[in-house]
Amino acid sequence: MDVLSSENPPLTTAPPPPPRVWKFWGTTLWGLFVFGGLFLGQLAVVIYFMLKREAPDVASAIQVLGGGWTIALSVTTGLPGALLALWIAIRPTRISFADYLALRWTSWKNFAIGVAALALLAGVWELVSRVVGRESSPGFMGEVLKSAQAEGALWLLVIAFCIAAPVSEELFARGFLYRGWSETALRPGGAILLSSLVWTVLHLQYDWFFLSEVFSIGLVFGYLRYRFDSTWLTIVLHGLNNLAATLQTLWLTGQS
Repeated sequence: MDVLSSENPPLTTAPPPPPRVWKFWGTTLWGLFVFGGLFLGQLAVVIYFMLKREAPDVASAIQVLGGGWTIALSVTTGLPGALLALWIAIRPTRISFADYLALRWTSWKNFAIGVAALALLAGVWELVSRVVGRESSPGFMGEVLKSAQAEGALWLLVIAFCIAAPVSEELFARGFLYRGWSETALRPGGAILLSSLVWTVLHLQYDWFFLSEVFSIGLVFGYLRYRFDSTWLTIVLHGLNNLAATLQTLWLTGQS
């Protein structure tokens, strides 16, 4: 029988490194990587439609970029690109994908609070738009919906706007960016502010008025993410907000 001795110590393995969250620069750099995944997923559709044209030029490129099928498909294909990039970014942290991004549901009471907050904010912006004489819906969205209707892609555009976009954008902004930045000197308040600003930059197709509205919605989503520790909540609320905006725009374009 073998006997353990100091001359033959037992083999031991080093403990695995503890889980870690990316801090400010890690979150920022990996955030650029995730944005790249989202952008490349969308760009692939644009390239596909451009290659289908015999002699693409500037005019045809503009037509392709504004087409209902192009926008609907590009928003949809951006989601798997963002998910893959997020998985790559989160894997080295040794934290599960769901835990890192706070993919957990909350109570129905908290959901009702979120709906009420979003409805109140929407009412305030509706009042402001009437006071300053602005349209309730951005012209860009109306043109896109008209194009999608003409091309028979309205159903896919609704899915893209109300499911694909909320999932990819919320996982990026309120999931990944907020998680890392909130655990730095920025703390939750600074993380809410900065992630909302980044999320607003993703919507540069709008003018300053609607960008201001987007930023305020981001602040509400960020606070709800902090208060209830649930990104699923902000995803659902984001989807409901986009659905309401889509239905409102369809109604307004039908009236014109």
